[in-house]
Amino acid sequence: MPPNKGFVHQKEYDWRDSNVELVGSDLDHKVKYNSAATEPAWQGLGQQPGLHVWRIEDFQVVPWPQDKYGRFHEGDSYIVLHSYKLGDKLGHDIFFWLGAKTSQDEAGTAAYKTVELDEFLHGVASQHRELQREPSDDFAALFPRIRVLAGGISSGFTHVDPDAEEPEDFSMLLRVFKHPASRRADAVIVHEVEPVWQSLDENDVFVLQRSNKIWVWQGKNCSPMEKAKAAQVVHDLTLAKHIDVEVLSEAEPRSRTIVSMLGGDEDTFGPFHAPRPMAAFRTFEAERRPRKLLRLSDETGQLRLEKVREGGPISKSDLDGNDVFVLDTGSGVWVWQGAQASKAEKAAWIRVAEFYVRSLADESSSSSSNTYLAPISKAVAGYEPAAFMQALEA
Repeated sequence: MPPNKGFVHQKEYDWRDSNVELVGSDLDHKVKYNSAATEPAWQGLGQQPGLHVWRIEDFQVVPWPQDKYGRFHEGDSYIVLHSYKLGDKLGHDIFFWLGAKTSQDEAGTAAYKTVELDEFLHGVASQHRELQREPSDDFAALFPRIRVLAGGISSGFTHVDPDAEEPEDFSMLLRVFKHPASRRADAVIVHEVEPVWQSLDENDVFVLQRSNKIWVWQGKNCSPMEKAKAAQVVHDLTLAKHIDVEVLSEAEPRSRTIVSMLGGDEDTFGPFHAPRPMAAFRTFEAERRPRKLLRLSDETGQLRLEKVREGGPISKSDLDGNDVFVLDTGSGVWVWQGAQASKAEKAAWIRVAEFYVRSLADESSSSSSNTYLAPISKAVAGYEPAAFMQALEA
């Protein structure tokens, strides 16, 4: 029986319809800190550098086991806190990671709880919306590798834990590939794909586990970094128990064994090509969209978003501490929050940022534009992370 037979396929969510833009109302801020102060997940945070991960389960923030850090399910939403030394104070990055097939309720809870955690940390954290299809460099840098698995807490697909006993017909295929838009050479993604031969690609490495044996299929154009990362994956899979492992290069005749196990026949030959399960849009968008700086202000009595600069150099001197600014780098969006910005300006940051990226997608000449997937982050004056300063002065 096929490994996924009998399970209901989850819907892939369109983030242009995301409900996270509802975060930030006046009511939110009236109740946020009191709620945060009684949230068990936040107790003891913000005192020391470190990394913490939670998964959203039935509207609750549930700690994710440390041995699973870097492992995400496409049907779930997660919150990740990275606290680090920032001069003589502590800086914080909060990421809410939204799986491609997570529910609206889970996504909304993750976004709401991220703002709540920021309130608990006295409003100085940088916040980041991370989508499964396009993880940022900063997010990828937090983990030795990112591994995206099928299923989720609320789906009918209860994924088999690699450390548990698998059924006889268990089959899992992992694709190992370089982050397609990352500037870091070691940014490698491990992504579960459908265990069929059509998932193979000669540019990447694949790890196939079937019950009591593991095969590694090395595409003829794969990189040494992808081979090394696949070796780490195999090490983890075999750590708890003895499993036979066989490594095969696509150029070897015996590599046909894997094609056959994945449903191919004697007429199934390469070249093997399959779209990577990520957007990989940033380079293209950056080449065609100029950098912009916009000001969000309620000076006139109404919130208005007005362009300050387009193209040319942008520096920190262009920012005014009385307002909130939106920086479009051409490949992502940063929101900078001035220390004297009004409550209304501060509360509106996520709504304004999501409205802005959706408007870019609507204006795009391409009907298939992925601009709405652009990474969205917020920085606070005086607590700007290095990534924001680099984006500002690039």
